[in-house]
Amino acid sequence: SLTGSPITLKILQNWVPRVSHYFDKEHYTYVGHQIVIQESIEHFGAVVWPGALALSQYLESNQEQFNLKDKKVLEIGAGTGLLSIVACILGAHVTATDLPEVLENLSYNISRNTQNVKLHKPEVRKLVWGEGLNEDFPVSTYHYDFILATDVVYHHAALDPLLATMVYFCRPGTVLLWANKFRFSTDYEFLEKLSNIFNTTILAEFPESNVKLLKVTVREN
Repeated sequence: SLTGSPITLKILQNWVPRVSHYFDKEHYTYVGHQIVIQESIEHFGAVVWPGALALSQYLESNQEQFNLKDKKVLEIGAGTGLLSIVACILGAHVTATDLPEVLENLSYNISRNTQNVKLHKPEVRKLVWGEGLNEDFPVSTYHYDFILATDVVYHHAALDPLLATMVYFCRPGTVLLWANKFRFSTDYEFLEKLSNIFNTTILAEFPESNVKLLKVTVREN
């Protein structure tokens, strides 16, 4: 069941104006760093969606509540890499994952935006939801403090594998932060399934963009 009273926020217009001949590069500023994101119109995962903006903003503004410094962070469906870059700047050990066809652009964005970050260099890996989890991320070796996911739920056929992936990685002590633009009935159905398995709290809502930000943790016995 959902608990807590969410705060209401706006997604700040914190991408910075620029003179550019490239329509596919967006400039953002988070945690005092200018971040340049190359987008691609070929894949859903290669465009910055509002959930990534919302969670990046929230992590920047709530560093005491969610201190990522030296924490192990996994982003599933990392897309352009904006959120993973922000987590890296905040000091996390970041593993950014997505489908194979997205990894080239993801790696490019993460590399160019974290080359001067003095803490932990992020890792980019393939992750197909629900496939090869125990082979590629064995329980004995991989444990994450935070799982980050933004706009991974929309009208697609991979919702059951996505849920299985969240269940696999969410272990006692892990915090899943999921920000999503709620568009379809399937989005709410997924939220209901998630709430039946985990403790689920709405931390914030961004009404202008229909984004909800949720904190998800394993239930204690």
